[in-house]
This record gives sequence, C-alpha cells and structure tokens, in this order.
Amino acid sequence: MRYAIIGAGLAGLTAAHEISTLDPAATIDVFEAGERIGGKLFTVPFDSGPVDLGAEAFLARRADAVEFFRGLGLGEAIVHPSGLSSTVYSGGRLNALPKGGVMGIPASSAPVRELVSADTAARIDAEGEAPGIDWSVGDDTNVGALVRRRYGDEVVDRVVSALLGGVYSCTADDLGVRATIPKLAEAFDELAAAGEKVTLSAAVSRVQAGAVKQDGPVFGAFRGGYAELYETLAEKSGAAIYLDAFISGATHDKQGKFVLKGGGDGAYDRLLLATPAPTTAVLLKQLAPAAAQELKRIKLASSVVVGMKFDSATGLPDNSGVLVAADEPGMHAKAFTFSSKKWPHLAERGGALVRASFGRFGDETLVRADEDDLVDHALDDLAAATGFDGRAAGLSEIYTQRWFGGLPRYDETHLATVAEVREALADAPAVEATGAWAGGVGVPAVVADARAAAARLVG
Repeated sequence: MRYAIIGAGLAGLTAAHEISTLDPAATIDVFEAGERIGGKLFTVPFDSGPVDLGAEAFLARRADAVEFFRGLGLGEAIVHPSGLSSTVYSGGRLNALPKGGVMGIPASSAPVRELVSADTAARIDAEGEAPGIDWSVGDDTNVGALVRRRYGDEVVDRVVSALLGGVYSCTADDLGVRATIPKLAEAFDELAAAGEKVTLSAAVSRVQAGAVKQDGPVFGAFRGGYAELYETLAEKSGAAIYLDAFISGATHDKQGKFVLKGGGDGAYDRLLLATPAPTTAVLLKQLAPAAAQELKRIKLASSVVVGMKFDSATGLPDNSGVLVAADEPGMHAKAFTFSSKKWPHLAERGGALVRASFGRFGDETLVRADEDDLVDHALDDLAAATGFDGRAAGLSEIYTQRWFGGLPRYDETHLATVAEVREALADAPAVEATGAWAGGVGVPAVVADARAAAARLVG
C-alpha cells in the first residue's frame, strides 16, 4: 500500500510513524513545502545549546502523549520545569499570576483583586445575583464577550487575554469558550441541564470543585529540544521525506488512486493531509469540495518569537516569565519566557535565556517588523516590566523566528466547522486530514489527532 502525506510537521511525522506501525509493509512518502521538517516545532542550535523557538513545552499530564514519547525511546530525554511562578505585568508593575479560576476567569474577586479596580471587584462578586446567562446545552460563545458582559473589561484585558494569548496567539475576543476552555462550557451545560441559573461565577466554582488534584509536574519538554521528537519520528517512520516539495493539488486517476501535482512518483492508494486549514482546503478542492469549503472558514493567527541569550542573569526575576496585560500602554511584547529560570537544564548553561513573544490575530504589524526593531522592543519592554537591563547584561545571541499563520483561531464556530469537515471527509474514501486545526493546538492534542487520522486511513 502506498501512502502520501503532505506536511512534515508534528502531525505529518506522527501520522507517518503510526501508519508504519499499523501497516509495516506500507510505502510512505512525505512531502514538505519548506526546507526542514518539524513545522511549528523548531529547535535552533544556539552556541550554548539547542533552544526551542516554536512550542517549548507539552502538557505532561496527558498520559497518552507521555506514553507515546516513551515508546519512541525518548523517556529519558523528558525534562520538567523548575516550578517557579509566572507573573502579569499590569498597571506598570509586576503582579503574581492569579491562582485558581479557569484560564484566568475567577469565581470571585479575590484572585484578581490586585489587578482590577474596586468597581470591577464588586461587579465580579455580585455576578451571581445578575440575570442568568442564556445558555443551552451544547452552545458555544465568545470568551471575551462573555467575560466582559459578566465581569467587565479589566478581567479580560489584564488576565484572560494574557493567558489565552500565549496558547492561541489571539485575545479572548477571538476565541470560543467550548473551543478553548471546554470544562467551563461543560459546567454551563450542567447548570442548564439541571435547570439552575447559569452564571459565570457558578460555572467557574463548579469547575474548581470538580478538579482532581494531580501529582507530578504539569509540563514537560525535551532536553535537546523538540528536534529530538521530530527527528526521531522521521527516522522511525521509515518514510521517504521530500523537502522543498510544494504540492499544489491532488486528483484521482482513472483507477481512483491519488495523483499529486508538484511531486510524487506515480499514484498513491491513500492520502493524508497534515497541513494548515487554508492549504488543506486547496488540496481537497477536487477530492472533497464540501470539506474544502468548510475549511476556508478557519482563520490563522501569526506571531514572532525573539530568542535572546544574555551573558549574565543578574537582575532577572526568579520567575518563569511575564505575561503582559493587553491594555498595558507602551508595551509591544505580549509575553516573556525566562527559559533559563523555567527549565533547570537550560540554567545549567549559564547566563540567561529569554524568549520574547509578539503578535496576535488580526495584527501582523509586529510580526513583519524589522529584526532590529523587534529586538529593541524586546529589550525595552523587558526592562520596563522587570528592571532587567539586557544590554548591560551582554546580549550574545539573537534568533528571530516569525510564524506566519502559525496557529488556527479557535473561535466560537470552530468546533462546528471541524465537525462539518469530518462529516464531509467521511464521504471521501482513502483520504484523511489532520493538524493543529483539527484536534487542538497543544503537542499532545496534535499527536492524538494525527494518530487517530492515520488509524482511520489504514482501516
């Protein structure tokens, strides 16, 4: 059986590995339009050692992902954070990241009292007495609009958007509740199904009450960077991987097999697309036009990461990083990760390693800015937020990575769109699609969806 996979990012490489496991006799060709494998995972060889400038961690409490990594022989490569807390820069000062709540949404004003006005705190505490939210089981709605309506703008701009922005490169106003905070949507469902008044504070309280305390670190990474993962997947899959291979279309031949435009030798029995939603839409135009039409609805967010290595860490706060409130004037960066504080294996290298993140959905001004301007913004904002003078500390290495269309926007219509795509693809035999748009943007979610798509394809 001949398989063609378009895309050599995490999804495509995971799918190739899964196919080779389920169908050992398979011939697998993987076509990648770029000049390297890994997609949005990218480990850069700094002089002091490898540094991830794409995703930098995975949810270690996803047992399926950890088991998968161990099955690849990477168990000993997994490392965990130091446990240092994160902060929020708001009101011209560093504040502790609020604890409790659900993705920054509190059940009462207590966790966010230092970040919001007295009027907003009172509004949060009185929310349970306000008229209920109009909610039916299975609904979704915009996160930002909902929290603004119930708690006010300050909670959204100073906490919720700061947290969600690091995951989705979007503000809360661009995201859906069920799509990004599913446990909160489920709590709304439970309240509505029980005939109780649906309020935001009651739903958050319900999520908190149902939370199961888990032991062990929340996040993990790889000592040698994500290159350890994507290079291992490529090697163990046994696939032939073609770089700089831009596939612009796919059609059926007279025998119903797949012929690729732009690459491939002959026809393929099965086809798996592991590409961003807009690209997948183009490739499915003739094979599954209904699915292609739905995929066009999914929009992408861009961002840029500036990695900086400093000779000295003196003056850098003992925290894992800083989230910047969306309404903080004069700031360009949306977040800083103090990588050498967050990850002990990076601290061993000496000095300080900091990642500065810029860009949100709908605004690519900073993503397209000159590198010199981005570095200046990063250094100035870092100094403003923390007092750390990066120029005086000795900036020895810089790497700027732009992610144009790096992440899909998970708005309030996203899950319905994905369901429509899945339904349409069910009528297209021997073709599957996966990627960050399909099952979630986190590494474990991408791996799980890619493995499931590969299993369906093998049958």
